[in-house]
Amino acid sequence: MNTVNISKKITLTVDPVIITQDKEIILVKRSFEPYKDHWAFPGGFVEYGETVENAAIREAKEETGLIVEIEKLIGVYSDPDRDPRGHFVTVCFLCRKVGGELTTSVETKEVKAFDKKELESINLAFDHKKILKDTGFM
Repeated sequence: MNTVNISKKITLTVDPVIITQDKEIILVKRSFEPYKDHWAFPGGFVEYGETVENAAIREAKEETGLIVEIEKLIGVYSDPDRDPRGHFVTVCFLCRKVGGELTTSVETKEVKAFDKKELESINLAFDHKKILKDTGFM
């Protein structure tokens, strides 16, 4: 009989990669560890009973004030070392802004749109540089 060790858990998260009409990427400056004061995609935990798509739309609104629509799946990132808190798997969606205004939240110190050139000189959290490369923005 095969047994599965479920004592360690995997946490499911989402990261919406939001693009503006000017082809800029929306990033947030994190208020909390890990990676406090680093730039990252708005994102967070998928709540029980929530689809990953709805979680991405919700997290974008909560952390940036923007209303977004999902254009496509970028990918699933599951490297066990991508987050120092444990094994976090994130589903990344390419999203476009369809409404709202940029605003900060408790989780975000700053929210800003970056062009391709600016992205090369900022400190990105987690594996977000790899994700940007996968989207073709770096």
